[in-house]
Amino acid sequence: MDIRPLTRRDLPAVSRLDARLTGTRKSDYWRDVFGRFVNTSDPTTHVGLAAEHGGRLVGYLLGEVRAVEFGSDACGWIFAVGVDPTNTQHGVGSALVTGACARFRAAGVTTVRTMVRRTDVPMLSFFRSNAFVGGAYVQLETHVSQE
Repeated sequence: MDIRPLTRRDLPAVSRLDARLTGTRKSDYWRDVFGRFVNTSDPTTHVGLAAEHGGRLVGYLLGEVRAVEFGSDACGWIFAVGVDPTNTQHGVGSALVTGACARFRAAGVTTVRTMVRRTDVPMLSFFRSNAFVGGAYVQLETHVSQE
């Protein structure tokens, strides 16, 4: 398995894999994300990685360096990670996280964050197995009515 930067050629494979994982096709979303995060002029603040096995994309990760939100020091954020279900339990996701953390470290940040639905036990277990723990901040939300 190889970990490499995502390229624009990976867009269809990432979009298909995400649709397989989530059950929702989001072609416009992925076009927008790739436009902002893949082959950018500043690869130190935008991370886009692909896991490839046998010439086929089997995983992806996207993240970015974000600074001073709510008084936080600059930190890395992983906002998308996906692994082909036929390749789970083979270290694909962990290799992507390791690669992202190396990129974030090179950008000068010492903390990496992500957000996971509290009922998504497999994803929580995955991040915990990669040394993620509850952080110093609590995510809060409210629902606004559509009038």
